[in-house]
Amino acid sequence: MNREIHSAFLKEMGVTEWALRDAPAFTESTQVALVEGPSVSTSDSPQPNITGTWWFFGSKPQAEAEALLLNIVRVLGLDTSAWAWKLPTELVSSKDLPQEGVPIVAIAFGESATKKLSGERDSLNELRQTVLEMVGEGVQEIPLIATFDLQELIARPQTKALFWQDLLLAKSVLQNS
Repeated sequence: MNREIHSAFLKEMGVTEWALRDAPAFTESTQVALVEGPSVSTSDSPQPNITGTWWFFGSKPQAEAEALLLNIVRVLGLDTSAWAWKLPTELVSSKDLPQEGVPIVAIAFGESATKKLSGERDSLNELRQTVLEMVGEGVQEIPLIATFDLQELIARPQTKALFWQDLLLAKSVLQNS
């Protein structure tokens, strides 16, 4: 992916790039991404071609929310076989699972999707940054990460930095599966 496109995707997520002053020339891999508030190095950020399957759950994204979702997928470096969008009301069965040995992580966009998929009753703020587990027949031991609804990310850009942390957690879960 060329640098301009990569930068545009990061900007859409509220992440800007910068390089250290008075430092030798850095390659693209040594740049640091800065999110309003805490800084996040690219070694902590989701890298392209993450091996595994990503399930995204929430209300069907439309217009700007759909564009944001597609940008998230591009930043994660996922091809069409590595991710799927599902409604929280869709029953997930064992036939939906990827082939044996392929790790999977589920991300619930919004409080209602999180509660439906996890069976938890706490608020989204209490459930974020915790590895939950999907409930239901055939989905035992599928890690679930709670995050903000896509519309909220658009309406409140300051939540994009927190969303980025949720993606980092999901990436970590996937890599350790």
